[in-house]
Amino acid sequence: MRLPTTTYRLQLREGVTFETVEGLLPYLVDLGISDLYLSPIFRASTGSTHGYDVIDPNEIEPSLGGRAGFESLAKAAQDHGLGVILDIVPNHTAFSPENPWLRDVLRHGRDSRYAAHFDIDWSEGRLLLPMLQAPFEARLAEGAFEIREAEDGPVLCDGPLEIPLRPTSVPKETPDTDRLRQLHEAQAWKLCDWRLERDSVTHRRFFNITGLIGMRIEDEGVFEDMHRTIFELADAGLIQGLRLDHVDGLADPGRYLRRLRDRLGDMPIWIEKILTGDEALPDWPVQGTTGYEAARSIARVLTDEDGLARLDAEWREATGSRSDFARTLAQSKAEVLRNELAAELHQLIHLAQKAAKAARGIEVGPEFLREAIEALLIAFPRYRTYFDSGEPRPEDLELWDAVVAEAARRPRSDAAITFVAGLVREPDTEEAAAFRTRFQQVTGALIAKAHEDTASFRYTRFLAANEVGAEPDHATLDVGGFAWILERRQNMQPQGLTLTSSHDTKRSEDARMRLVAISHMPEAFEKLYQDASIRVPGAADVGPNFRWYLCQSLLAIWDDAADDLGQRLADHAEKAMREAKRITYWTDPVEEVEAPALDWAQSLAADWGRYLPRAAEELIERGRVLSEVQVALKFVMPGIPDIYQGAEIGHHYLTDPDNRRPVDFAHLARVAGEDGFDGRKARLTRALARLRRDAGDFFTQAAPEFDRIGEGRFTLRRAAGGKSLCLTFDTTGPLQAGKADIWPSKQDAEVSPVRLHWD
Repeated sequence: MRLPTTTYRLQLREGVTFETVEGLLPYLVDLGISDLYLSPIFRASTGSTHGYDVIDPNEIEPSLGGRAGFESLAKAAQDHGLGVILDIVPNHTAFSPENPWLRDVLRHGRDSRYAAHFDIDWSEGRLLLPMLQAPFEARLAEGAFEIREAEDGPVLCDGPLEIPLRPTSVPKETPDTDRLRQLHEAQAWKLCDWRLERDSVTHRRFFNITGLIGMRIEDEGVFEDMHRTIFELADAGLIQGLRLDHVDGLADPGRYLRRLRDRLGDMPIWIEKILTGDEALPDWPVQGTTGYEAARSIARVLTDEDGLARLDAEWREATGSRSDFARTLAQSKAEVLRNELAAELHQLIHLAQKAAKAARGIEVGPEFLREAIEALLIAFPRYRTYFDSGEPRPEDLELWDAVVAEAARRPRSDAAITFVAGLVREPDTEEAAAFRTRFQQVTGALIAKAHEDTASFRYTRFLAANEVGAEPDHATLDVGGFAWILERRQNMQPQGLTLTSSHDTKRSEDARMRLVAISHMPEAFEKLYQDASIRVPGAADVGPNFRWYLCQSLLAIWDDAADDLGQRLADHAEKAMREAKRITYWTDPVEEVEAPALDWAQSLAADWGRYLPRAAEELIERGRVLSEVQVALKFVMPGIPDIYQGAEIGHHYLTDPDNRRPVDFAHLARVAGEDGFDGRKARLTRALARLRRDAGDFFTQAAPEFDRIGEGRFTLRRAAGGKSLCLTFDTTGPLQAGKADIWPSKQDAEVSPVRLHWD
């Protein structure tokens, strides 16, 4: 198997095409990477900025250059000695009339060849389309609908919305209101107010995004149709690896991955699987995860425990909070289930009712079922279990027993809990198995929406710990804990990716390290917060918890040379408030609540622009030290390092869309010769990427040892075949260079906190 030594993640679209990437190849080779890692390349919804809303998994996006453009890039990459890794989306496609397979289903209903491709509950009779700005009858009374002729047949239109009609149902004469109503009722779909998406959808969504529909990839025919072009590219040698998006959304991830492995042979496969706590990757035929757990481990070991304790005390005094993240998360789960994922909750209740009817001796009503299902979902601490038709894994049984015990403390019906728990653990009917499949798909959606998109914006204590899959109540890691993680990683997924930034991280890598710095210097952040709360106008109109959040966020992205920080911070503040879902929401924004916070964000940035506080300067400098340490750890620890576009220099961004801002690749090509932090990070990244490329076998085999050698000073040693590489670093500042050090270069020797030494 050909494995990468270092990957480079590129976000296509928004001006970045295959031709653009082809022009970057000389720079990337010089950087030392081995493989391009491309965001989705297949045709997506019109105007898509990311490509995960695929409308045709077998057509390469024309705006990127189409099939010809991709083949040209792939061949050019091979000529430069680079592999190509594709990010693919097996779980869902766009729920849109643009989707040709779905369009065929809309026109022909269950008679469509593609009716079974989509995860649709046809037991409801018609596929609900919550796409109208008002109820159907209201729009009908307003005269909003008309029949037009599209290239593929007749369509019912409401402004720009065009929904295919069953050809035989269209009246020959001009339809009046009654005939339009009859026409609508004759379709396999039913148009309705978009607000019904909250609790009345009839398709499986991606999380709570109604515009993405689940695919029945577990069906062999669907599997083949979804991967036809991917297999063509693999067979032609045009791609050298795959990254799979949201594997936990699939009905049976293990079966899917085994089928994919059988088809692809020894091609490397990585999965977007969020591991939490001490969770191990299941025994699947993959190289590993994309590496969120590695990023969290680095941040945790670099976080100062004593400093965090002081920060915690100051935060609680300033905000009056007495909560912890676990309680915040549990509350968020309950709210998300009754709002954003209410449709999924109703679907589970419906499936449980069908399972109860198929069983004997069970009498449970929908309210008892709702209570039991809610309790089990709220108690579930991870993304999912992996019960399937085979022998259950012991770790899944142990986890499920703990979840059931926790859930049983709450509901009023032990019988309902016992019944629902049995459906998941030991289903004995087809209806019970259907419930188990859906339940396991919903747990991941719930933890993602409640943790990453709700609780992490409410619990503002230490934002460096509020990452994908993280446990903010356990934000630190001692020497022994990190050593155990490194050893486990080497034993269980030595070929897994190690990311520090991605398109989905909540903060980019250097923004996160500035936040880690406040645990090293909590008194500096306390002063920043207190001064901002007193000096910056409008502070009294913003709650202390959110002021604490905004001070961290501005510190994370501060750039003396930027002139748009106020707007960026205000844009992020708007997102943060709506994601927190306290008073204002995406679907129902409250301007009088948002405006004072947005104004204060702008004022805070302007205040720092006039005179950057000394405390901020100190934290920024410590963040630079920690950023260089983070780079060295990523490249030396077990796993395959992954660089997010532009992160070879200082990368200070907040969550999407801030972290998808355009990259100035011309600047990146020059910066390695410059002074300052950007130049040092670029040189360090290049030196380590080249080292990984030149000593690939060593890093695959070398066992890790981690130790503390003094206050703020640590070593990470890798040893194999009589050779030893030792990384020494100091989290407080520069280290003295030794004669045999291979890094840094002479120009950086006086300021670098890291040293690499071959024995």
